[in-house]
Amino acid sequence: MKELEFSFELIAQDEKARLGKISTPRGTVNTPAFMPVGTLGTVKGIFTEDLLSTGSQIILGNTYHLMIRPGTEILDIFGGLHDYMNWQKPILTDSGGFQIMSLAKLNKIDINVGAVFSSHIDGKKFVLSPEKSIQIQKSINSDILMVLDECPSLTSDKDKLRSVIEVSTNWAKKCKIEFGKNKNKALFGIVQGGLDKNLRLDSLEKLVAIDFDGYAMGGLAVGESQEQMFKILNETVNYIPKNKPRYLMGVGTPSDILGAVKSGIDMFDCVMPTRSGRTGLAFTWGGKLNLRNAKYINDKTPLDLNVSLRSLNTYSKSYLNHLIKTNEILASMLISLHNINFYQQFMSEIRKEIKCGTFNNFYNKYIDKF
Repeated sequence: MKELEFSFELIAQDEKARLGKISTPRGTVNTPAFMPVGTLGTVKGIFTEDLLSTGSQIILGNTYHLMIRPGTEILDIFGGLHDYMNWQKPILTDSGGFQIMSLAKLNKIDINVGAVFSSHIDGKKFVLSPEKSIQIQKSINSDILMVLDECPSLTSDKDKLRSVIEVSTNWAKKCKIEFGKNKNKALFGIVQGGLDKNLRLDSLEKLVAIDFDGYAMGGLAVGESQEQMFKILNETVNYIPKNKPRYLMGVGTPSDILGAVKSGIDMFDCVMPTRSGRTGLAFTWGGKLNLRNAKYINDKTPLDLNVSLRSLNTYSKSYLNHLIKTNEILASMLISLHNINFYQQFMSEIRKEIKCGTFNNFYNKYIDKF
């Protein structure tokens, strides 16, 4: 039997909001989709079987961090990250481009070579080239790979943004060559250009000419306002080829997701659900709840009465408040699991609304709650 190839099908559209399906040899991803972040091969504080129970269909791994620990030699022994972490559904890996920005003090960019890093662990120097990024992602055995790009911090300097596009386009070409021909996996290009429409479209045009399996909007969620992010998405996303998945990297909050879906985005990832879980912030259909607040000390109600996963509906807000204040690790685990489950419920409802042609009503009902 022929192995299933990577493909994307656009099923329905409600104005710009899109309902789709990504098919991979390891399973289907219904879009719009949210990818929990497993930076180091784990979605922090959540058992794999619980992650599956939330309806999560794909997770994200981090090329830079997995390269350093456990390293490609270990990953190669296990045939990739899937068996290593006991997750048999699709995995998308970023390329290390974000760390070029976030760890800027530890690296130097060379357009012809890549990023020369000093490890944040022990200071050891290494080169993350476009070719090396793809090789590492192949060792991870990712189902969706990302090109290495230069992700700039927030700037209105057009010369800087043009330089970023030049570097990123050059690296994207090298990544495409290193990726080769593999119909079972996908390689996504990353659009840069900051908040400038013309620069975004220039970057996109260059990437479309190279021809990728999907396209990501990079260089956002780096300090701009939500209004600015939505504006540039509305101005540019519709120019991405209709038959390819559209991915907004590193986003975000439920309101970010609502606005981006409205603009035509198909895929999201963010550490928000688990990072918030570790600080006592829960996402619910009624909005965000800071469970550290004293008003929850006597609150007998659960976060969601209807969620029986891990008996989440039996833990009161009072008990969660107590766990947080006593620094018990169970607080992080329960709230993080609740948040991931909420995000997946949220995405499922978004897909239903798009299918029914009622997404705008859903958007208007919930945008202010978040």
